[in-house]
Amino acid sequence: MARRTDKQSTAPHVADSHDLIRVHGARENNLKDVSIELPKRRLTVFTGVSGSGKSSLVFDTIAAESQRMINETYSAFVQGFMPTLARPEVDVLDGLTTAITVDQQRLGSDPRSTVGTVTDVHAMLRILFSRLGKPHIGPPGAFSFNVASVSASGGMTVDRGGDRTKTEKVTFSRTGGMCTHCEGRGTVSDIDPAQLYDDSKSLNEDPFTIPTYTGDGWIVRVIRESGFFDPDKPIRKFTKKERHDFLYREPTKVKINGVNLTYEGLIPKLQKSMLSKDREAMQPHIRAFVDRAVTFGACPECHGTRLSEQARSSKIKKVSIADACAMEIRDLAEWVRALDEPSVAPLLTALGQSLDSFVEIGLGYLSLDRASGTLSGGEAQRVKMIRHLGSSLTDVTYVFDEPTIGLHPHDIQRMNNLLLRLRDKGNTVLVVEHKPEAIAIADHVVDLGPGAGTEGGTVCYEGPLEGLRGSGTVTGRHLDDRAQIKESVRKPTGKLAVRGANAHNLRDVDVDIPLGVLTVVTGVAGSGKSSLVHGSIPAHEGVVAVDQTAIRGSRRSNPATYTGLLDPIRKAFAKANGVKPALFSANSEGACPTCNGAGVIYTDLAMMADVSTVCEDCGGKRYDASVLDYTFGGRDISDVLAMPVAEAEEFFGSGDARIPAAHRILTRLADVGLGYLTLGQPLTTLSGGERQRLKLATNMGDKGGIYVLDEPTTGLHLADVEQLLGLLDRLVDSGKTVIVIEHHQAVMAHADWIVDLGPGAGHDGGRIVFEGTPADLVAARTTLTGEHLAEYVGA
Repeated sequence: MARRTDKQSTAPHVADSHDLIRVHGARENNLKDVSIELPKRRLTVFTGVSGSGKSSLVFDTIAAESQRMINETYSAFVQGFMPTLARPEVDVLDGLTTAITVDQQRLGSDPRSTVGTVTDVHAMLRILFSRLGKPHIGPPGAFSFNVASVSASGGMTVDRGGDRTKTEKVTFSRTGGMCTHCEGRGTVSDIDPAQLYDDSKSLNEDPFTIPTYTGDGWIVRVIRESGFFDPDKPIRKFTKKERHDFLYREPTKVKINGVNLTYEGLIPKLQKSMLSKDREAMQPHIRAFVDRAVTFGACPECHGTRLSEQARSSKIKKVSIADACAMEIRDLAEWVRALDEPSVAPLLTALGQSLDSFVEIGLGYLSLDRASGTLSGGEAQRVKMIRHLGSSLTDVTYVFDEPTIGLHPHDIQRMNNLLLRLRDKGNTVLVVEHKPEAIAIADHVVDLGPGAGTEGGTVCYEGPLEGLRGSGTVTGRHLDDRAQIKESVRKPTGKLAVRGANAHNLRDVDVDIPLGVLTVVTGVAGSGKSSLVHGSIPAHEGVVAVDQTAIRGSRRSNPATYTGLLDPIRKAFAKANGVKPALFSANSEGACPTCNGAGVIYTDLAMMADVSTVCEDCGGKRYDASVLDYTFGGRDISDVLAMPVAEAEEFFGSGDARIPAAHRILTRLADVGLGYLTLGQPLTTLSGGERQRLKLATNMGDKGGIYVLDEPTTGLHLADVEQLLGLLDRLVDSGKTVIVIEHHQAVMAHADWIVDLGPGAGHDGGRIVFEGTPADLVAARTTLTGEHLAEYVGA
C-alpha cells in the first residue's frame, strides 16, 4: 500500500495540467483566424506595428471574454446594471483566468475628480481627519468637496391607520466640506459680457456673438419676446433692472405665441449649456467661443482648495486636509508615518501602503489635489496600477497597454521590476509594448503583423525572445536599431524667449527656444516638461499644439469625417451631379432610412449583449440606394469610403476625380503612416497609436509657424519611428519650428537642440539642467538623460 501511494504522489495532479491559455480562430477586428497558446504565470509581450492587431487579440478577445464570463456569474438583475459585452469573434478560448486590465484610457476629466478621489486615498484621509481633527467638525462627509452642507425642517404627516394621522416636526441637516462659491471645483469662471453680444445693437438687430444664438432661433426669440425688455432699445441703454434680468434672472415661465417656455438670464444659461461640459468634448467652434469669452481662475474664497472654511479649520498637528492634499505624495507619506495613534492604526497602515505605492511606481511627485484630467496617458495608467500593487490576489491575468508610455528611460527599469513582481506572485502578465527595454524582460513573445490594418492580423512569430531577433519579422529586424547622433545640426533662425516660467513646479525658468529647428524637451516624468511647453509658450495663432488628449468619436465617426476630408468630396459629388451636398452624408439626407445611416441594425437584448446585423436594404453601405446612382470619377460615395488612404490619394490626385483640397488631407494621412486605413473605418476601431497620428495629420493642416507635439512616438512601433522622424524633418525644412516633448532616444538623437529638465520630479525638478546639441549632451553625461542617450547611441 505504501509503495502505491508513493507512486501516485509522483504523477502530476490533473489540476496542474491547465497551464496554457489557448486561443483558436480569433477574428476580432482585423485578426485573421489567429491561434496561439500563451503560458500561464509568465510574462508575455505582444509586439508588432501600430494597427497590427495587438489590442484586438489581448484586450478585445482574451480580456473581453474573461470579463464577459465573470459578468455572467451574476444574476440577471445585477447584469442589467453592468455594461453588456458581446462574445468576441473567436472559435475557442480555453484556460482563461480572471483578467484585470490596466489600459491607456485617460482618467475622467470631471472638474471634481482628483488623484485622491480616483484612488480612494482621499476617502481614507477624510476618515482620518473626522477621527483625529481638532476641532471636531463632523463625519467624513464634512471633509468632502463633493458634499454640500444642507439643512431642512418641516412637518411630516404619519398615517396611524384608519382616519388617524399625526403631523410630526422633522429636521434634517448634513455637514459637507464643499466650498459654496465654486461648488467644489476650485476654480471659478468669469464670463466677459463684451464677448457675448454687441451692446450698441438692440435685440431686434441680432446682437449676439454666441454660437447657435442666431436671429431667428428659439433661444433668441425667448429673450426678445419675454416682455422684460424693449427689443428696439440698444443693450447699452438698458436700466439696471433690465440689465440684471438680461444677464442673471432666475428661470421664469413666459408665454410666447401661446407656448409655455422658460426664460433664464444669459450667464446662468451659458454656464449650464456650455461651461458644464468637458472642454475637449466641445465642437471646435464652441470651444473657440469658450476660450474667447471665459477666463478661469482660482476661487477667491477657498483659494483653489475646493473646501469650505470649516473643513479647512480642523487640523491634525497643525495640518489641515487641504494642506495634506496639496503636499507631494512622498512628503505626505512621511507625515502619515509620523502619526502615532493606536486608535486608528489599521487606517494609518492602509493609508501609508497606498501612498508608498505611489512613490514606488514613480508618482511620488504628484499631489492628491491634482485634477485627474490633467494627468498624461502614462501617469493615468500608473495611477490605475496602484490598487493592484499590494493585492494578495494570485493566478489572475494582468493586461497592460504600453505601461512604459510617458516614462523616461531611467524609469523604465522600475516599471519592468513591477511587472516582474506581479508575475513572480504567480500571475499571468500580458503586455502590449514597443520599447526594446520592456520587450527584453519577456518570457514569451507574440509578434503580430506583418503590416497594419488589412495587411496585419496574423502571428508572425511566437516563442522566446532570443528567437525574435533571428525571425526576420519587422520587429525582429528593428529590435536592435539604434539611431545615431546627427553629424551636423540646423542653425536657428531666431529664438522664442521664455522668462520667469513658474507654472506648477517650474522655478522661474528662463530659456531661449530656437526657431526654425527641431527642439526636443526631455527629462524624467514630472520634471516640468509639459508645464514649460504648454504653460509658457504663448498660445497665439502661430502655435499648433498636438497634445495627448483622446480623440472623441462615435461609431459613426471615421477618418474622413474627423479630418474634414468628406466636405470637399461631398461638394465635388454634388457639383458633378447637380444635387445637394447633404445627400452624400450618411448622417443627413443621404442616409439609408432603414438603419439611419449606421450600416448595421442594433437589437437591444437587455442584460444580454446587443446584436448587430448588417442592414439588408443598404448592405452595410449606409446610404440610400438612390444616392449610389450618383458617381464622381466612376465611383459612388460608398466606394470612396471603402478606399484605403493610399488608393484615395492617387484617385483624387489626378484625372477627372482631381480634388486638390481632398488630396492635401490624404497626403498628410499618408505622411504619418496611415496609408492603409480605409476612409470610412469607424474611429472606435482605431488603435491608440493610429488615433494619435490621425490627430497629428489633422493638425498639420493648420496654418502655424510653431508645432508643439506631446510624445508623438506614443503607440509607434520601432519601424514607424523612422517615418515620424522623416515627417518632423519635412516640417522643419518647410520653414516650421517643431518643439517635441519626448522620451524616445531616437528622437533625442535626431534633434537639433535639446532642453533637459530636472534633475528629478516634482519639487526636485523644475529647473533646466542642460541646453545644447545632442552631441554635447552625450559628451557631458551630466544628467540622467545624457547618461541614457550615451548608452543608447553606444558612445
